[in-house]
Amino acid sequence: MTSTSPSGSPAPRDSANARSRKIVLGVAGGVAAYKACHIVRGFTERGHSVRVVPTESALNFVGAATFEALSGQHVSTGVFDRVHEVQHVRVGQEADLVVIAPATADLMARLAAGRADDLLTATCLVASCPVVVAPAMHTEMWNHRATRANVATLRDRGVTVLEPAHGRLTGPDTGAGRLPDPEQIVALSLLRLAGRDLPQDLSGRRVLITAGGTRESIDPVRYLGNHSSGRQGFALAEVAAQRGAEVTLIAGATDELPIPCGAEVIRISSARELAKEIDCRAADQDIIIMAAAVADYRPTVTAPAKLKKTSESAPTGIELTENPDILAGLIAARREGRVPEDTVIVGFAAETGDDSGSVLDHAIRKIRRKGCDLLMCNDVGSGKVFGRSRNRGWLITPDGSVVEVPDGTKLEVASLLLDSVVQITAER
Repeated sequence: MTSTSPSGSPAPRDSANARSRKIVLGVAGGVAAYKACHIVRGFTERGHSVRVVPTESALNFVGAATFEALSGQHVSTGVFDRVHEVQHVRVGQEADLVVIAPATADLMARLAAGRADDLLTATCLVASCPVVVAPAMHTEMWNHRATRANVATLRDRGVTVLEPAHGRLTGPDTGAGRLPDPEQIVALSLLRLAGRDLPQDLSGRRVLITAGGTRESIDPVRYLGNHSSGRQGFALAEVAAQRGAEVTLIAGATDELPIPCGAEVIRISSARELAKEIDCRAADQDIIIMAAAVADYRPTVTAPAKLKKTSESAPTGIELTENPDILAGLIAARREGRVPEDTVIVGFAAETGDDSGSVLDHAIRKIRRKGCDLLMCNDVGSGKVFGRSRNRGWLITPDGSVVEVPDGTKLEVASLLLDSVVQITAER
């Protein structure tokens, strides 16, 4: 198994970036064109060479000088610029990756028709490398049958067309069609550059994913918690949505992360709140992935006011009560028919080795005890995994077989894990 990088940390050097690659960034004429500047920066900070190829209309939003300053390369729009260099062929031939962000409905129509009437469309016809298209348009345009047919055509030809985000559009309108966050586009594009595809193999599937840590209140100010950032759960939601799934993401305490495109996000705080949300939704899901770091215990009593260390109410100890085992409860619900028997349930095990066994020993015992269909095990000792942009570990099946997941970004790990989930669903 392999890997590459999401994350909000600046200039990460990941597996797709072991050497500088030539990236063509196409920019179409939409108001979101200004975000392309951040995409250029995202790629160049990772050590890649970026050639910006805008359409003529894109230059109404961002001037050529801006793109040249950020990329350090000449900007052209037409096939007759620098004819002696045969740009309309060379740019595409030499590219390791083509990313178009934003891609308007008009540009996607021209790409689907095989047009080559400017440098960008000609480049796409020549390119044999991965092509990633990030649409941005009003909701009505995105949902129009002509646009949907063009998207299907492009995907059928091997082009990766990302799902747009939901949010504020031009003017007062809100809906699907917003350009994803630049960091999301960079990360998903690098996933393709690393050889990880985004097939529509989860289309029509309902996927429930939990992410982040839970917080168990001691008083209105303090809580018991853990170091989980939620990055792996969010990466799973991002990849699942881009692979066509209808994603519900139940998130506890997390870092400030971009909302996965197309996902419904439900915020919770405590383990009991998480259990309640899962109880309400589990029966309707095809796949449930329990990536959240759930607190095993909570204070038996939550103080109604802040505990003062100088008062008689100052605690000398905190009595704890065990939280419900949500994963075990899901397995029981499936066994009892309250969750469909073909629902795939994936657990996570954040482990450290000790005198009673290694990380893997503990994880194998856990999957045998819990009875889930797949378990992702992480060694979380010494500041590993939690809060990091990268991950590694093992995928374990109920029969005890183990597949190593080597070091990679959390998006890549998500892609690999979902490959295994798709295989399990295909066998049912």
